[in-house]
Amino acid sequence: MQPRLNPFAASPAEMQHWLDMSQLVAPKLEQSLQELVKIRASQINGCANCLNMHTADARKHGETEQRIYLLSAWHEAPCFTPRERAALGWTDALTLVASERAPDAVHAALAEQFSKEEQVQLTLLINVINGWNRIAVGFNLFYGEVAMPARETEAA
Repeated sequence: MQPRLNPFAASPAEMQHWLDMSQLVAPKLEQSLQELVKIRASQINGCANCLNMHTADARKHGETEQRIYLLSAWHEAPCFTPRERAALGWTDALTLVASERAPDAVHAALAEQFSKEEQVQLTLLINVINGWNRIAVGFNLFYGEVAMPARETEAA
């Protein structure tokens, strides 16, 4: 897979704004939860770049291999907490919003586990990772030892 273009070179100011904004979301949510959400959305979107990045980041923050492997089947896996399940359900619904919408039951589960402020932060986080997925998939990006030299940014 060859990159179609480097968005940071093609539009540096806009990409810097996107990067800066994306680093500001979800400051109160636990890092482990953020990484699970990023991995889950990236699984749904088929983003190899973000899966590569966020599984490595999750491991650095102490996530287990078992939970990373089971994330694609989180509905059936007993190792996720009710708070994580609520976040993953919301991630699935918003990532697949065109077909799933945002069901009341999914939001009710979210509201049981997250404050209103955290619901907004989680929703922004889901929007950001979906945006990064679309940038990476759209431009055939893969920052890592396989296809491109070291990534230019820590974002995504």
